[in-house]
Amino acid sequence: MFTGIVEEVGHISGIQKRSGYQLTTVAAGCVLEDLKVGDSICVSGACHTAVSFDAVGFTVESVNETLQRTTIGRLRNGSRVNLERSLRLSDRLGGHLVAGHVDGIGQVLQRQESPDNVVFRIGVPQALSRYLAEKGSVAIDGISLTVASAGEQDFSVSLIPHTLSVTTMGERQPGDAVNVEVDTIARYVER
Repeated sequence: MFTGIVEEVGHISGIQKRSGYQLTTVAAGCVLEDLKVGDSICVSGACHTAVSFDAVGFTVESVNETLQRTTIGRLRNGSRVNLERSLRLSDRLGGHLVAGHVDGIGQVLQRQESPDNVVFRIGVPQALSRYLAEKGSVAIDGISLTVASAGEQDFSVSLIPHTLSVTTMGERQPGDAVNVEVDTIARYVER
């Protein structure tokens, strides 16, 4: 489990692909502190297992399900990614409970800037939109956010300057793909 509070932005320093599989190396700093092989790390919203690491980064493996359901398969060398280590029971829960199980890929439809915030409108498949409610929780690229409005095939979120400066959302423009994880509670309520 994660909180959706990004610890740092890393960048992709190596990718090896073969059919239905990707080995990704991420250059990072603070998430390497006390990292062990087998630990979970959220990479732009997708939970991964660290399979190796050194003083400047770590490596994760992605299988076909992850590559199809997330933006991980679209990453290139130099791509910037949001990073968060898994939650410990003694940690504060600053965001909301984020599983790192991406539900699908959304698309930035609109970026509306003002001096105090940026409002993003994100398009999602209708199968996901039913789990999004105004004032509910959503994770975009692993960032815990509050849904400002929810439509039939889109929703909006409002980001403060701090969040824009310490995550990859500051770079997002219309047309960009983002990982979307709906609130876990919404799925269980429906079930």
